[in-house]
Amino acid sequence: MVKNVLLFTGGLILFLTGCISYGILLNLRENSLQQEMALKGITKIENPRIVINRNTFELSLYSDTILVKKYRAVFGRNSQQKSSAGDNATPIGTYKICEIVPTHKYWKLLKLTYPNLEDVEAGLANGSINQNEYEKLRFDNNYGDCINASTKLGGNVGIHGIGALNFIFKNLPFVFNWTDGSIAVSNENIDELYNVVMKGTEVVIIK
Repeated sequence: MVKNVLLFTGGLILFLTGCISYGILLNLRENSLQQEMALKGITKIENPRIVINRNTFELSLYSDTILVKKYRAVFGRNSQQKSSAGDNATPIGTYKICEIVPTHKYWKLLKLTYPNLEDVEAGLANGSINQNEYEKLRFDNNYGDCINASTKLGGNVGIHGIGALNFIFKNLPFVFNWTDGSIAVSNENIDELYNVVMKGTEVVIIK
């Protein structure tokens, strides 16, 4: 019995070590943002825009209409579209960065304006929020920055890093969705994005 446990544990450790080693080799081939900008012939990111594809696990950074760099991204544990607080799902739609948090549990955070007007309309239609909450959320969308996160639709969704487990998670050669609904990239990648985006940067999330 003990021998079998030791063999299984040893095999598991070897498997994870091999996976991470392979992931390290893959990441070594990734160009920095500055290298990608040089390849595209640009010296500055103008009018940054982010497009996130949940199907391909990619976050794409644009300078105006020029695709500058693609990053590997992972999402919420629930693969459905976000519709309520605590559902661990990533929203789909068009949002903006409403707050940039330089120090966060997951390294850095680019907070998004979830729920947007479409999310709010859907929430009223399906009874998740009442008329008063609907009016307040519409006001936040039209005149505020970040959106009230205290309703049943949830909130506090953004793009962040990995944090303390960055070395392990960024080097996994397979996709592992682990967030509460936000979009996660490596600490190094969120550093690159942090340096070029701003409040108001558009973020489009597609399925």
